[in-house]
Amino acid sequence: MDRYYWGVDLGGTKIECAVIERSTDTCVVRERIPTESDQGYDHILNQIEVLINRCAEQLGQRPYAIGFGTPGTLDPHYGVMKNCNSTALNGKPLDKDLTKRLGAKVVLANDANCFALAEAHFGAAKRVKPNAEVVFGIIMGTGVGSGVVVNGKGLYGCHGIAGEWGHNVIEPNGAACYCGQSGCLETVISGKGLERFYFEQTGKALSLPEIVELAADNEPYAQATLTRMSHYFGIAAAQIINVLDPDVIVIGGGVGNIDALYQHAKAAILPHLFNGELNTQIVKPDLGDSAGVFGAAALVK
Repeated sequence: MDRYYWGVDLGGTKIECAVIERSTDTCVVRERIPTESDQGYDHILNQIEVLINRCAEQLGQRPYAIGFGTPGTLDPHYGVMKNCNSTALNGKPLDKDLTKRLGAKVVLANDANCFALAEAHFGAAKRVKPNAEVVFGIIMGTGVGSGVVVNGKGLYGCHGIAGEWGHNVIEPNGAACYCGQSGCLETVISGKGLERFYFEQTGKALSLPEIVELAADNEPYAQATLTRMSHYFGIAAAQIINVLDPDVIVIGGGVGNIDALYQHAKAAILPHLFNGELNTQIVKPDLGDSAGVFGAAALVK
């Protein structure tokens, strides 16, 4: 077995690599370079190769396997990338191309799955419940994404869309979502969704931090915005708990920083839960922007 496991966080603006000592879970090499995705798919591959070569030179050893966190999903039926906001990747057989370039086994997962893996293996979920069977990781920011970890392994599903919590309809006839549906959870409790709701009530275009600050000052429309957030989060989280019954839910992203989400979570979830009490722990993440690269490494752990 390789002494190290390697992870790469492939973002739209940067590519970051971390090499982890297998016996100690200690990061021994960490580097990042710009993605320069506007220069096209082949240039992205070149940048990845440059980064891996640079890390291998520092370590004195090349990788046997590398996990990649990607801004989209590898379609398990067609073998090409889909739903990537770095659009140069869409329709490309990224795993096969990287395997040829790097001479290593390549495992891909989207950024939300990597977030969940990172917090399960190295972060908040491991801290609050080291023996957790199921961890549900949520990124609530500009959009809403999520990932599922079962017994330490990511759950991806038949279509590669396991954990796409944000694209379940929560508000029929609600706002249009980019996915083609209307009233997706993402349109309601994402940062953009909360900002839009406040604007619809007041005619004022404020950022989410500004809305949170006004809510703390008892401004009624800001408070109503956060009440709506907690209400719909409770309904949607209860659906996940009823199906997967996770030990821990970890919430990252800008919306995940709002204290009211945690203060009201239990009361918002319980009315919709198929159980008389809530034992799932709902926590903030430990790893911040390190989650992507450590989660990618966990793909090959």
